[in-house]
Amino acid sequence: MVLRAAGGEPEPVTRGGAAVERDELKRWWRTALVEARPGAVRLRGYPIEELMGNVRWGSVVWLVLRGELPRDWEAELLEAVLVAGVDHGPMAPSIAIARMAASCGVALSAAAAAGLAAVGDVHGGAGEQCMKLLYRIEERARGAGELSEVVEAVLDEIGSERVPGYGHRIHRSGDPRAVRLCEMVRARAEQGQLSGIFLRIGQAVEESLGRRKGRTLPMNVDGAIAVTLCELGFGAPAGKAVFLVSRCLGIVAHAMEEVEQGGRLKGPMPPEVGYVYEGPGVRHYRAERKGKEVGGEA
Repeated sequence: MVLRAAGGEPEPVTRGGAAVERDELKRWWRTALVEARPGAVRLRGYPIEELMGNVRWGSVVWLVLRGELPRDWEAELLEAVLVAGVDHGPMAPSIAIARMAASCGVALSAAAAAGLAAVGDVHGGAGEQCMKLLYRIEERARGAGELSEVVEAVLDEIGSERVPGYGHRIHRSGDPRAVRLCEMVRARAEQGQLSGIFLRIGQAVEESLGRRKGRTLPMNVDGAIAVTLCELGFGAPAGKAVFLVSRCLGIVAHAMEEVEQGGRLKGPMPPEVGYVYEGPGVRHYRAERKGKEVGGEA
């Protein structure tokens, strides 16, 4: 950013006619995440070579997102969340899109980017939305009487809206990923390492939804991830951030597999399945144009 004249002396950089201090130029990019210098890379202050081989992946994710290293059991829970979201088969939009892109012959990075771009509020956003719901109920429940009453009141406010984190089009009787995460959270709560309040809220919501719907609507993996991350003290935006970190692995693996299988130009479904066309019937430009000219509409 500091320009040099022909003689080698630096010329001052100006903004609006005023000289910009060199220290200010150094602050063009600012980060508390990483420091990279010749011979040194530090994540949140820790030399990366000290972390390598000594710190588990969940701890590194926690460190980067939260700024400090977690306790071992906290890293274990976060790793369980990361494993839970890795993959859910080619029917998942992010995975399907990555595979379709890979079959078009694009670079692996482009296929992965296409898959990640599908993650938003509808696909991959339920964890964050459920965390907001859990935090909303928890805040309302402080000193406000029975938890079940607060849950009912909040669900009344939501009304007919779909409650994020509950129900699954495939795992109708129970999501195995959710069951395992809740087991792990419950074990830590029983040991006094977690409050367990968000697990209780999550279960109270499930029970209320069952009464309202007249059928079981079990917590899905997004709901269990939300419970776990809330228990660990993550803010709601981490719901989507952690899902992105987790699902990126599955996306890349599927894109690589599609390339290895040699698929070419694969659409969202086999050609024989077809699709429904809802537009106009056959129209011919020349005849239509001639008719308009005869009718005086040209």
